[in-house]
Amino acid sequence: MIRIGICGYGNLGKGVEAACLLSEDIELVGIFTRRDPNGLKSEKNIAIYSINDLSEFENEIDVLILCGGSATDLPKQTKEYVKQFNVVDSFDTHADIFKHYQAVQENAMKFHKVAVISTGWDPGLFSLNRILMESVLPQGMEYTFWGKGVSQGHSDAIRRIPGVLDARQYTIPKEKALEAVRSGNNPNLSVRDKHLRECYVVLEETADPKLVEETIKNMPNYFADYDTYVHFISLEELNAKHKGIPHGGFVIRTGKTSEGVHHKLEFNLELDSNPEFTGSVLVAYARACYRLALEKNYGCKTVFDIAPKYLSIKNYEDLLKHTL
Repeated sequence: MIRIGICGYGNLGKGVEAACLLSEDIELVGIFTRRDPNGLKSEKNIAIYSINDLSEFENEIDVLILCGGSATDLPKQTKEYVKQFNVVDSFDTHADIFKHYQAVQENAMKFHKVAVISTGWDPGLFSLNRILMESVLPQGMEYTFWGKGVSQGHSDAIRRIPGVLDARQYTIPKEKALEAVRSGNNPNLSVRDKHLRECYVVLEETADPKLVEETIKNMPNYFADYDTYVHFISLEELNAKHKGIPHGGFVIRTGKTSEGVHHKLEFNLELDSNPEFTGSVLVAYARACYRLALEKNYGCKTVFDIAPKYLSIKNYEDLLKHTL
């Protein structure tokens, strides 16, 4: 059994919990939170501990899955917790992944641990499809579209703004751009051409709406490069109309192998629950993390480094006989 710890019990932490309980090779040791654990209850009666007690479980957890946000949590947590644990995270600020990798790699090698970073569906499964498609069709154009759906990372970034009580952020593909790509026209598109971002924000009573809106629209790596629309609503409306967390998207590559011979590759996801699906990906890569640690293949890894066989609960013989 692979002994898993969950660090953080928001939407993603609950998604990881659900995925762990569906995996027969996983033992969920406990959930660790910055909140008062006495005020929380696991939906599946898993033990909840203070994050301050985490170091006491160093010999009881094989892989620690970090479920914090990319804006402020993971840049600090991953490089610190890898000193004691093999870790998996879903760091998704694409522009900062290499810097994050470097910081985590240094400690992972120093302390003989495995860290799998930036896994989920993008970065993660979409990243794998991008590299596969480009390798197969080197003469072509690749496009990634996200949504329509709720981005957990962007919603979390808004919630970190002073004066914001709660928020949901929808990433929405622009239909005109999507149609142009699927038609094979190979358009040159900026990030602003491809998507818009729609934000539904609940403010604290003393918050300045104008200041909050300006902060959102000018946030680098999140909103500054997009057409962004901010709507201020009540908490009741947010809970009534924006409680779900659906998401999805597409990776599309068009290319040719000889003159007049054209191809289109497309990978798409339609997700009822972004955190539950992301949690399932994290658990699969936690399995790989554990196996790499057994092989003493230490260091910081991404989806580019990990063979698919490490993700599966099946043994290699079964994969060769029934899956290949």
